[in-house]
Amino acid sequence: MDAELRCRCGAVEGRIRNASPAAVNRLVCYCDDCQAFAQYLGRSDLVDVFGGTDIVQVAPASVSFTRGGDQIVGLRLSAKGLHRWYARCCKTPLGNTLGPAIPFVGIVAQAFGDAEVFGKPRGAIQGRFALGEPPDRSIGQELRLAARAFRMIIGWRLGRKAWPNPFFDQKTGLPNRPLTILSPAERDALRR
Repeated sequence: MDAELRCRCGAVEGRIRNASPAAVNRLVCYCDDCQAFAQYLGRSDLVDVFGGTDIVQVAPASVSFTRGGDQIVGLRLSAKGLHRWYARCCKTPLGNTLGPAIPFVGIVAQAFGDAEVFGKPRGAIQGRFALGEPPDRSIGQELRLAARAFRMIIGWRLGRKAWPNPFFDQKTGLPNRPLTILSPAERDALRR
């Protein structure tokens, strides 16, 4: 089964092949970087009342864009931070990546027409950055969720699901989309 992926205004469309709870890792992330990214985009609707972002982690080869690729741009909150890809037309996040060496794309669940195809979130991470009292099960699950993500990444690497990657050039390993890197002052201004 495939899952449709699209930006809020519809200019960018894509899909995730072989969408199922067994093929992905879904979780809620409360980290201050995810909150800063939502702030950068001006999209408070991307986080819950505690500052959590619902993310579906998939293999890069399962992601393809069928329309609007020229609208996709990237941001790094620091020189060594995640690559955070989004549609510049309507500021919809389209994927977080570590880099081409680690086959992993984390996509905000709201970018899917029906995120329920991926099942419910398996847990939450980085609860110490939550706004207010950390939600239940947002602290102390990192090891279990990280172990699942690690197993999936190893499986995606061994299963040759790292390429094609929608955000990096396979020959050079460099981003294939425009990328902005924030200064420390710019990043700090986005943190609450």
